[in-house]
Amino acid sequence: MAHFAKIQNSKVVEVIVVHNNECNGGDFPESESVGQAFIASCGIEGEWKQTSYSGSFRGRFAGINMIYDEDLDEFVAPEEPAES
Repeated sequence: MAHFAKIQNSKVVEVIVVHNNECNGGDFPESESVGQAFIASCGIEGEWKQTSYSGSFRGRFAGINMIYDEDLDEFVAPEEPAES
């Protein structure tokens, strides 16, 4: 299964699963554009980035409220508030 994270203002707001058949059975990064096209064909709007459940690409698996760092092309944890 392929996982895709919806990005809004650099923040992960949703993660969905797309069957490998809908990603042309390919590997990342080739599977990403095919999966994005499938998501769009379902009428689901937004910016979607493929994420790896095993963390084999883009740093780690994207979870809700994580940040997508475009410069690093990775999902990162939101900054922890400073202790006072």
